[in-house]
Amino acid sequence: MKIWFDVLTPKQILFFESMIKRIKKNHTVLCTSRDYDQVTQLAKIRNLKLVIVGKHGGSKRHDKLNASLRRAKLLSTRIKGFSPDLTISFCSPEAARVSYGLNIDHICFSDSPHANAVMRLVIPLVQKLLIPWIIPKKEFTKFGINSKDIISYRAIDAAIIAKRKVSKNSKKLVKKSKRKVILVRVEEEYASYSTKKRPAIPIIKEIIKNFSDQEIIVMGRYTSQVRHLDQTFGKKIRVFNKIVDSKILLENAGVFVGSGGTMTAESALLGIPTISYNAVPNIIEAYLVRKKLVIRETNPKQVVISIRKILGSSNLEIKKKSKKMLNSMEDPYPILVKTMKSVLK
Repeated sequence: MKIWFDVLTPKQILFFESMIKRIKKNHTVLCTSRDYDQVTQLAKIRNLKLVIVGKHGGSKRHDKLNASLRRAKLLSTRIKGFSPDLTISFCSPEAARVSYGLNIDHICFSDSPHANAVMRLVIPLVQKLLIPWIIPKKEFTKFGINSKDIISYRAIDAAIIAKRKVSKNSKKLVKKSKRKVILVRVEEEYASYSTKKRPAIPIIKEIIKNFSDQEIIVMGRYTSQVRHLDQTFGKKIRVFNKIVDSKILLENAGVFVGSGGTMTAESALLGIPTISYNAVPNIIEAYLVRKKLVIRETNPKQVVISIRKILGSSNLEIKKKSKKMLNSMEDPYPILVKTMKSVLK
């Protein structure tokens, strides 16, 4: 059988990596992506071969639209030539359009019903949708899929990501610090669902004011963000602008301050004390807050109070609780295989 994976983001590389390796044992696999530094560099680190088709559209609507249209056209030729029996993606709009146009069955994963634009473009066109069990099916049926075509698995996507081994390449890039590390991840700016308010900036200012004796590492996502951080804070923080396997950074952190997305969930499941400033409210973050594995604080002064408390504690209870939750999460791969068989009957 021929299977096409369209892998668009760093999260998707880490999520699909183990599934792709297992599927490759019995099937012919084509993995496509787009020209996007974060993805192409992480794919090299993780040793995943991607065929680059088209490019990332950036932050502006017109550029996004044109990049997507061009990419769909290029993919239509490439995929017609490959002639897959099945498409698997994490709700790729181009994969959805091309698969629909070429009459290829399409199975999607998603934990992001808040990504309204992507859901509206993809969900009506897919045959099956696989989602974490904590997200109600009604969050997706409103976009045009029948609830019987939605299959739940008992895991948060970040759990699959958290269980991976750190690559040797990443270990070389990260030096261990003698001081306690406060790791901050700035928010997503280019996604269609993101706001442009830069909520991390006042939080970083407050952290610098109170923890200048600790190592403050800030992870930028894009060149523009890294430039802005350098201009705003200079040498008061260490701006991490290399593409690296984030797990190695998390394992060295005393506390992680994230925007509430996948890395926030991964940090929590790895037992790292985690604060979310909730830049994009979502069901996964809310679940982890309810389970007391993530502290939600949007006020910079309150973030500092939480960091001080965390750095002064052993945090053994959090580590125990997160380990128990991570071990309880199932591998969605067998569910994917079962779904593939049902679609291709």
